Amino acid sequence: MAEPHPDDLAAVRHWFQTLADHVQAVDFVAARPIFAEDMIAFGTFTDFMTGRDEAERVQWRNVWHHIDGFRFRPDIRAIVSPDRLQAVGMGVFDSTGYRQDGTPYDRPGRTTVVLVRPSPDASFVAQHTHMSLFRDVPTRSFRDKPEKPAS
Repeated sequence: MAEPHPDDLAAVRHWFQTLADHVQAVDFVAARPIFAEDMIAFGTFTDFMTGRDEAERVQWRNVWHHIDGFRFRPDIRAIVSPDRLQAVGMGVFDSTGYRQDGTPYDRPGRTTVVLVRPSPDASFVAQHTHMSLFRDVPTRSFRDKPEKPAS
């Protein structure tokens, strides 16, 4: 398979960085536009989620408040369709979780995202996400940080 066009790989990496920024800021409102309203996803807290609102309610709000330092490692990979309108992005993330007694633990995992856009010069939007922690990483983190207020 051919390497993606550099602009397409940059657009996929931009999507991943944008997500990481929103997770770190606990900014659900700003994150919504990078996900399709009718997205589908797998998650830690339910098998299937249909719709961005459900993903936010069931998954994002059970994770983002409770972790720190969410970031993707630089080696984001992508498969891009020949028309450059769809991509599959894959990345490994790191974050810090907290045990019930407040002690931190490493919280690495992986992400696969199906991205679409209406034209090659537009930004990608996620139609499907699958984020999972690596084996033996606790699924619950007990920190509680505030959500960024809506502007």
